[in-house]
Amino acid sequence: MKKPKSTGNLHPALEYAQSVAQVSAGTILGITMLASSIVAGGLVGLALSFRNLPDVRVLRNYIPSETSYVYDMNGTLLDSIHDEANREVVNLNQISPDLKRAVLAIEDSYFFSHHGINPSGIARAFLANMEEGETVEGGSTITMQLVKNLFLTPERTMSRKVAEAVLSLRLEQVFTKDQILEMYLNQVYWGHNTYGVETAAKSYFNKPASELNLAEASMMAGLIQAPEVFSPFVDYQKAKERQAIVLQRMRQIGWATDAEVAQAKATPLKLGEITSFRASQAPYITDAVVAELTSRFGREAVLQGGMRVQTTIDLNLQRKAEETVRNGLASIQRQGIYADQMALVAVDPRTHFVKAMVGGVDYSKSQYNRAVQALRQPGSAFKPFVYYAAFATGNYAPDSVVMDTPVTYPDGDGYYTPQNYDGSFYGAMSIRQALAQSRNIPAIRLGQEVGINRVIEVCRTLGIKSPMEPVTSLPLGAVDLTPYEMAGAYATFANGGWHSETTTIVQVTDSKGNVLLDNTPRPQLVLDPWAVAALNSTLQDVITRGTGTAARIDRPAAGKTGTTSAERDIWFVGYVPQLAVAVWVGNDDYSPIGTGATGGGYVAPVWRSFMYKALEGVPVETFKPMSNFVKP
Repeated sequence: MKKPKSTGNLHPALEYAQSVAQVSAGTILGITMLASSIVAGGLVGLALSFRNLPDVRVLRNYIPSETSYVYDMNGTLLDSIHDEANREVVNLNQISPDLKRAVLAIEDSYFFSHHGINPSGIARAFLANMEEGETVEGGSTITMQLVKNLFLTPERTMSRKVAEAVLSLRLEQVFTKDQILEMYLNQVYWGHNTYGVETAAKSYFNKPASELNLAEASMMAGLIQAPEVFSPFVDYQKAKERQAIVLQRMRQIGWATDAEVAQAKATPLKLGEITSFRASQAPYITDAVVAELTSRFGREAVLQGGMRVQTTIDLNLQRKAEETVRNGLASIQRQGIYADQMALVAVDPRTHFVKAMVGGVDYSKSQYNRAVQALRQPGSAFKPFVYYAAFATGNYAPDSVVMDTPVTYPDGDGYYTPQNYDGSFYGAMSIRQALAQSRNIPAIRLGQEVGINRVIEVCRTLGIKSPMEPVTSLPLGAVDLTPYEMAGAYATFANGGWHSETTTIVQVTDSKGNVLLDNTPRPQLVLDPWAVAALNSTLQDVITRGTGTAARIDRPAAGKTGTTSAERDIWFVGYVPQLAVAVWVGNDDYSPIGTGATGGGYVAPVWRSFMYKALEGVPVETFKPMSNFVKP
């Protein structure tokens, strides 16, 4: 240190000492002032940061993300749909008392006596954990854990811990203990993408949280600190060790007797299965349902909104349809037809509910849903729309004569000369014969007589939305449609002209039962009853004596074969009063499937096979005759 300059009034040694004291006092004062400034600034910073903390009152309207569930028409679960969090929210009174006690015992046994933070509890937990050599009691209160999960990041900093404490105090001022415990138990992570006590109980023990016994509850409570590590699905012995720690804590604080603890330890546990991201029971169906819900409500609402979706699907019938498609395509391939895919859609004409839908042979190999996504030419299966339009004019009946003779029409810059499938001409014939034998030229002639635009109007009335051009060849199926559209349109014929929107969804509610979507059928008579009866009569002849004889079943049925001229698509679409079914066969790359491949020869038998299964035990019904109605 530099020696201070003498004043001349004191002994040099005393003068030096005084000078050093002055310097030291000034240094201490400076340090003190600096420290005070830092503390003051820190307090101001904390105060400002507290002002920016979230308002816990927002939890009054908080709705946690919740899994949506899709069911068949009988309530069988088809699929659960969720984002990261697989969660089902329940009320506190729907949770087993044993589970509530077990969780509180291991996580926060003083929950009902503190006000959000528990300093003495932290000290007790530290000593208890040191004594046991492992974590037997948590330091953070349940309120603090809830705050951390809902509002804060998991970083371990002093400022975050202080914010956690402040928010916990605020939370306890706004909500009751029961409300906080309910939020916590529905929010907490239980492992394997499972959040909330209800979903965890159903996953680990295949039962609702309300039915958990002490053995199950104590094991679940032990998972909270490290769910994947302690999971019985991962290490059952480690899960049992954690269960013992929870039971020991419950006995220590008097929440379980020695006998109850011993019994819980000895109780055999029957584990369930991991439920997050498991496969759908009917993936083509649930994919279509999710697509429709997403278009209506948005992706986030479907993944996190806790929807309860009742579909129109009969899972038993769906299984029969899937079996029919697998076996049917294999049979067709054995006969030398080079087709790699098949789709099937079954619709109840009385409701227009889709009862079964198969979008391909094997979902695991291809998720492309040909039932609703594949636009393919229906060939002659389109002709009934033309014949209905003709009958609806009142100028034609099934026995009216139509000419099967060569004809040519202007078409763009050239001319269009239609041909029959076999290249022959039958001359004058009845409409009934022309449709039964699937003659092309009579269909073209009728299309021109009634007007192509009128035919398109009929298709729109029947719910067909795919693009259509008014080309001369339209009556022969020169348009791309889906099996879903074909089945829905034919269902209106089967129902005598009464139409509802075809759908895979009956109703959608939220988790509290509020209705979000109601597809209760509201049928309207959109077609002329006499014209429909005339068409139904004519299409029965297709099966009894026409191109669709391979579709004969033991009851009145109507239908139509479909074969494209390029041999890329073959169809059979048919119905009885209680069920309309469309079956398509082809290749995804649009390559030809083989010379001589026809809908009547190869697809009609598949349709027949499914109808026999689907109509087992269903009463025989007949179509209403033309004589019941007035001709237009």
